[in-house]
Formats: sequence, structure tokens, C-alpha cells
Amino acid sequence: MRVFRYLLALVIILGGAPAAAQEASTMGRTSLRAADPSVIRVGGTYISAQSAGGGIHVRQASSPDGLASVASRQVWADTRNLGEVWAPEIAQDGGRYYIYFSAGRGAAHRMYVISSASPDSGYTSETRIVTPDDKWAIDGAMFVFNGQRWFVWSGWAGDTNVEQNIYLARMSSPTTTTGGRFVISQPRESWERVVGNPYINEGPEPIRDPNGQLHIVYSANGSWSSQYCLADLRLRAGGDPTYVWDWYKSNGCVFGSNRATMMAGWDPTLYVDGPGHHTFVLLRGDIATSPPAGPRFPFMYHAVAKGTPYTWENRYWYTGTFVWWGNSTYRRANVPGANTDTGFSIKFFE
Repeated sequence: MRVFRYLLALVIILGGAPAAAQEASTMGRTSLRAADPSVIRVGGTYISAQSAGGGIHVRQASSPDGLASVASRQVWADTRNLGEVWAPEIAQDGGRYYIYFSAGRGAAHRMYVISSASPDSGYTSETRIVTPDDKWAIDGAMFVFNGQRWFVWSGWAGDTNVEQNIYLARMSSPTTTTGGRFVISQPRESWERVVGNPYINEGPEPIRDPNGQLHIVYSANGSWSSQYCLADLRLRAGGDPTYVWDWYKSNGCVFGSNRATMMAGWDPTLYVDGPGHHTFVLLRGDIATSPPAGPRFPFMYHAVAKGTPYTWENRYWYTGTFVWWGNSTYRRANVPGANTDTGFSIKFFE
């Protein structure tokens, strides 16, 4: 990366700035002008889900980069006029495909799921995921950790839009939650309150590190701002996922475009502004297949190219890579017991 920066600077000095800047601005960018990517791998096929035109569309390709060049297939339409359809999340469980998404207008947003034996056809009509307390809910994802199925989402504590928190609930099946809801993150750190009204924790994506610890990587700050970024929640070894004090938060963004909000030792992006709402490209979407330490692994995210006005309309899907970063200490104040936890964090690359 340092060599590339040096060469880019040299090109600029020698008068080649326009071409170099154009190439840099498109690094990793697909032709999909869209937000909230969700991608899994099944065998050698990469499968994506996307909301568009009031429905949900699926693509299949032989690589993450190839998704943009294939035609999409609509697998669900909002025939009941539920309202805005946001952030579909695809996963495979027991050989069946499930796509979770939120739909509604304003305070009516709730989570729904459709399922099929095939990735791009034959989906059921939508079933509502009744989350505990039945409050505003978006960006839901299902995963299995230590033999228990869980649902994680972004929602409100009450009935008004004060802040978006990350919640967790157990599931008795891929379509049914059970028991209470448990808050595991609130946007209370200074670096995730740069942009507010409301303050945001959203887009939670689970993954398991090489030590077997659970992580929920989420998006912080408003998606309407270039301050949008990714941050990490790490469950302490042997911790209880439902106990908020067993979760430790990265001390800053781990993928973002503003140095002032980055975690110490993590650099801001060079080519994009406001990277966020990502997807780990896991086999079947199963965190049991999370990658080992060492090699880089693919992921996708949405962002706006630097030098482009930061608007929702200018967001594209980007491909990138990530790697586990060991011996990373997260610190937090006012924690019962130990206020630090050391383990794996994540470094993302454009």
C-alpha cells in the first residue's frame, strides 16, 4: 500500500494526476449503483440479494466482482403495499434459502422473511419476524453460534426515533424469535456520534474469529454522511451474548474515511467516502465457515467514490478484502469487572 501511494504521488508530480485519480477512484467499485449488499457463496457460486423497485432481486455469478455483470431476477414483490423495502439479507439454513428484509413506512418498519429451496425462484410470500417488544426494526440477520440460532437487528428502544441500537434475540426456527430482546450496542461513543438525529448503530453482520469468539460488525454514524463507517463488537471469550457488559466495542471505526474517528492503528480509506453496510462473503452465510487467521478474505460494502458528492444516489457496491488482526485491545469505561478485552479485531482493505 505504501508503494502504491508513493507511485501515485510520483505520477501526480509528473503530470499524470487525472488518469491516476480516475483509476484510484474506481478501485473495487462494481457497476451496481446500489446500497446494502448481501452476498453468500454456495459451492463455486456467489449469490446476492438487493432491494430495487419495491421488490427483492437475486443475482448469481462465479465471483463477487462478476455479480454486477449478470442480470438480476426478481424473487419477491411488495404486492401488499407494505412500504419501503430495505436491506435484504440472504442466508442458507438446512439447505433452504432465507432472505430477511425490512419493510414499512416511517415507524411501521418491521422485519420479514421469505424462503425457497432455490436461490432465485420459488420463494414463499413474506412472513413477519415478530421481534420481542415489537418495535421498529431493520437490517436483521440470522446466525448460529454455539448451537443456538440468533437474530440480530437494528431498532428503537421505544416508539420514537431517538437512536438506533443493536439488538439480539434467540430463535426457535429460521423464522421465529423466542424469549426477550437484548441490547448489545448503543451509539454512545463520541466517534459514533459525529452525525446524529438520530444517532446510528445499524447493519449488524455476525462473524466468528479464529479464537471462536463472536463479532458483530456494524455501521455507525448516519448513512447520509461521509462519516458513515464500520465498527466492531467482540464478545469476550466465554461471554453471554445477551449480557451487554460481555461485549467490547472497538475504540473507533475499523473501516472509514475520516482519520479523526478511526481506531488507533487503523488508517482511513484512500478511494471512497463513507464505507458501510457491508457483507462478509461466507459459505452459505454461515459464521461457522468464517476464515482463519492469515489470508485475506473477500467482503463487499457500499460507499461513494472520493471526489463525488456524498448522496444516497451516488452509492455503489464495492469489493474489498479483510484480515483478522490479533492482539487488539478494546477498552470501555464503567464496566463491571475488567474494562479491557484483548483478542482479534479486523482490518479491511479497499
